[in-house]
Amino acid sequence: RIQPVESGGGSVQAGGSLNLTCTAPGLTSRSCELDWYRHTGPQRQWVATISKTGYPNVKTSLSGRFTIARGQEKDTVVLRMTNLSPDDTAMYFCETTGTSAFCDSQGQGTQVTVSS
Repeated sequence: RIQPVESGGGSVQAGGSLNLTCTAPGLTSRSCELDWYRHTGPQRQWVATISKTGYPNVKTSLSGRFTIARGQEKDTVVLRMTNLSPDDTAMYFCETTGTSAFCDSQGQGTQVTVSS
């Protein structure tokens, strides 16, 4: 089964930027889709998706500040976040899905903390 691993989280001040990377060996060869979610306590919010063909989609309210794209390295996806605000503070997870059970998995998450 695919094992996505997130990296790139950290603490920044409001207005700053962070790039989160999800590394998921087998992502492209097994045609998996990758989604970013963020969790704030019990609340779970979809952030962005990159389809198995590489088509990006970002939550409308975030699309002016967040972008998603395949990374330079094989089987990586980068979530670029700019002009961050304290409301973006959350644990960010990448999840993979697809027609194969191989694709169904979630990473351990990476914490993003934005201070005012």
